[in-house]
Amino acid sequence: MSLPTTNADARALVRFFVSGATECELDKQGRILLPANLRTYAELEKDVVVIGLVSKVEIWSKERWEKYNSDIEDSSEEIAEKIASFGLGI
Repeated sequence: MSLPTTNADARALVRFFVSGATECELDKQGRILLPANLRTYAELEKDVVVIGLVSKVEIWSKERWEKYNSDIEDSSEEIAEKIASFGLGI
């Protein structure tokens, strides 16, 4: 929310993160009903991981989450630089 909307890189970053977001309904048992296109995109078949993001949640296939975590360890410096470029402190 605090990223400058006048900055093209900031807009692209926000667009990248939220473009696939959708509002989901709960069934009568309180389960989240994910649309088929999102289940396919996220490769959700069996085991999933639910990740809290401040006021949102992400649902990942366990395999994709493990791969993402191993990849992000390699690029932590790049992520820190991007955060700093937006004037946000860690």
